[in-house]
Amino acid sequence: MSVVFYDLAGADRARRFSPYCWRIRMALAHKGLEIEDRPWCFTEKDVIGFTGQGLVPVIVDRGRAVHDSWEIARHLEATYPDRPSLFGGAEAPIRLIASWTDRAIQPQIGRMIIADIVAVLDEKDKTYFRESREKRFGMSLEQVQADRDERLPAFRQSLEPLRTVLASYPWLGGDKPNYADYAVFGAFQWARCTSAYRLLTAEDPIAGWRDRVGALFGGLAAKAPAFD
Repeated sequence: MSVVFYDLAGADRARRFSPYCWRIRMALAHKGLEIEDRPWCFTEKDVIGFTGQGLVPVIVDRGRAVHDSWEIARHLEATYPDRPSLFGGAEAPIRLIASWTDRAIQPQIGRMIIADIVAVLDEKDKTYFRESREKRFGMSLEQVQADRDERLPAFRQSLEPLRTVLASYPWLGGDKPNYADYAVFGAFQWARCTSAYRLLTAEDPIAGWRDRVGALFGGLAAKAPAFD
């Protein structure tokens, strides 16, 4: 039986761009699970109303609905212990990395690509997205990202902890990729799928790592519609 997976999509239903959904898409592939793919738009709250909330990712597995990327990852690990581990016995440190990504990496990326995202959205989502995000920021989306060139060097410097790990290991998970890699990768895949703005230089070891993650599982992420 396949896992039903609700994943945020743009006007092109093949363009999947939620950083949290990418974490789970990679986690499902890591576990070797078949999925029943359900593209979802921001304004389709009723479609996932059965979860009691309005955000993706959502999975339905063995009759159980699970939402929130971290809770889904924990569900997959507990439900499929005979398949490759997402945490490798180190759940707490990986939770730290995912939380750091949520609070330190993604907000910076968001401020540099937020206006670009509008162009890839389904028409029915554009007004909702713009109005909700402009209310959050207190300014237009174009104003939010207007100074991104000035902020880019500080963003790149803030990634130094990742470079420190990648100087000694091929993956953030150590000798092989795990959920730590997918949590951080989701943020960069979000940008790649929605904006042509270059967050990393070609020679940055993080760029090489990102490409290696993208090549996993037959190029699952690398083959996604994106601005390369």
